[in-house]
Amino acid sequence: MKTQRTMTLASKGYILLSALSLLSVSVMAFANPQSVMDLVNVQLNNTDALSSIRGVYGGVGMTLVLSLLYLMLRDTQSGLLLLCLLWGFYALSRTITIFSEGPLGDFGNQWLLTESVFFILALALALANRKAIPSKKAR
Repeated sequence: MKTQRTMTLASKGYILLSALSLLSVSVMAFANPQSVMDLVNVQLNNTDALSSIRGVYGGVGMTLVLSLLYLMLRDTQSGLLLLCLLWGFYALSRTITIFSEGPLGDFGNQWLLTESVFFILALALALANRKAIPSKKAR
């Protein structure tokens, strides 16, 4: 019982941490899309570019934040699996860039490490949750 409670709290805390990290970028993108692109030294020179960054990092980011908060409260295991996909595909995208275009800079390397660690944490929590929390079928 104590293990189940610990796993639930750790999982919910991890989902919340992930949601807050995405929220920070989303708010930044809504307020000032250029500030997001300044992180990678890219200039947004027209309103289509600004609206695209606002939409992807702001709008899609906020959709993910709200989805994660919902899943944290209603279906923690699905929240963890969503984060496995999210962080795993972020890391995969950066890895593809390394093989396709060459080495990443400091920003890309730092985020590849961060996203890989977040993927591993999500996967470990999802696997541990499966063992600690009885399935609905078993109840």
